[in-house]
Amino acid sequence: MSNSRSALNEITPYIYGTTRLGDDAIPREQRMKVARAAMNTGVWFHTSRMYGDALEVLGEAFAEEPMKVPKLIIKIGWDNVNQLRGVIEENLKPLGRDGMQLGQLCLGGELANDFAHGGHCYRVFQDLKDEGLVQGYVVEAFPWTSEPPLKALRAGYTEGIVDGFIFYLNPLQRFASNALWDEIVERKQSIIAMRTVSGGPVHRLRDVPGYAWKEYLQKRAVEVAPIFEKSGIKSWTEFCIRFAHSFPQVKATVGSTSKIENLNEFLSVKDTIEPLPENIIREIKTLQYKWSDELDIHAEPWTM
Repeated sequence: MSNSRSALNEITPYIYGTTRLGDDAIPREQRMKVARAAMNTGVWFHTSRMYGDALEVLGEAFAEEPMKVPKLIIKIGWDNVNQLRGVIEENLKPLGRDGMQLGQLCLGGELANDFAHGGHCYRVFQDLKDEGLVQGYVVEAFPWTSEPPLKALRAGYTEGIVDGFIFYLNPLQRFASNALWDEIVERKQSIIAMRTVSGGPVHRLRDVPGYAWKEYLQKRAVEVAPIFEKSGIKSWTEFCIRFAHSFPQVKATVGSTSKIENLNEFLSVKDTIEPLPENIIREIKTLQYKWSDELDIHAEPWTM
């Protein structure tokens, strides 16, 4: 991590993901209830304008309990550096906030190219920090977006501006490409792991037809379930949180839910996290390198 004063120094090991707060198939009061419950715990929140009306739900909850407003990671970007201020305002206004702790940089189009080549975007990133709109940045990575941050990291452009990287990291998914992952590890960059439980319990992903969002997750569950069983850990949630935190550079893992009982399960693990045994991590790492080469880096955007 390049900035010793980074907001990442204060991050909670579990971050409440707010994706489901924007699901209008769930009664609004139920969504408000889980938002309030998460606020009461003091954990950080991860949110985005992309999540339906999650920002409006959060804004209402924040207005009710202004002393319990959490620290925030918010997705910002997208295809042009000139979009950044508008996107930031679009996210902060419904929340009733004037700044965020971390901006999750979602890089596409001209912005991704500018980032890869040390362009003007870095000046804008610093200006936004100087103005207090954003305290720091983490760069989002997917298999199909790993190349620009890899180039920027290798060239040293991210030093002093980017505080870390954020991507799906769980037993079934490691969405930084192999090359980007190796560079992040080698350079000791901080990581926030997203999608804590891979989309659901591994046995359901493996055994229940249609439960897995995509066929590849079902196939991976077939390979990972025996490793999970061998660990002797009863809870898939505990296994996944401990998996993420088995990597020393992982500062937090983001898990989303609309149910109090699931939130409580995430929270029950966060204060007593122990890394998984080395042999378990070694087996899953071997699978993830294989999966990345065989499928991930060849996938069309947003098909995984």
